[in-house]
Amino acid sequence: MSKKLVVGVSGNLTRPSKTKAFISHIVAEVSSSTGAASTVFDIEDLGQSFPLARRIGDLDPLARSIVERLLGADVLVVGSPTFKGSYTGLFKHFFDLLDPSSLRGKPVILAATGGGDRHSLVVEHQLRPLFGFFEALTLPTAIYASDKDFADGVLVSEAIHSRVRQAVAEACRVAGTPRSVGLAA
Repeated sequence: MSKKLVVGVSGNLTRPSKTKAFISHIVAEVSSSTGAASTVFDIEDLGQSFPLARRIGDLDPLARSIVERLLGADVLVVGSPTFKGSYTGLFKHFFDLLDPSSLRGKPVILAATGGGDRHSLVVEHQLRPLFGFFEALTLPTAIYASDKDFADGVLVSEAIHSRVRQAVAEACRVAGTPRSVGLAA
């Protein structure tokens, strides 16, 4: 596969974040499978121009370069925000700025983490809104890891490692299809 870039984006503003660690793990798996460059960033990396932006042109140069990397990525790994409403709003705002047609056909792996007893709640509150955004554009794959799948912030569950490998294989297969990318007007 001759793809060049894997981008992960986390909606979490808390550091360190299990979701960001999970995203980083998935991005590393895709990158090693494809030989692609990779980068992971948080929503707060978009800086102060982001919350007030109405279109991509309103972003400062650093934020615009992050968005351009995301749009030019061959595979996206997207981690949803936690239950905090303002973070969810910022994350939704980020996707509202993008030209949906530039994401069409791009393989997307959605990642969420949370307490083991809250699995359905985590999926409902974190992944379902992201599915709503991506479903019309591509066939996203979702991976959920509970708190018990981590030890000291490191993913230790073999079942989740296996699920990640399956998602990565599917993303690499889908990424083999050429597509065009571009920024919103």
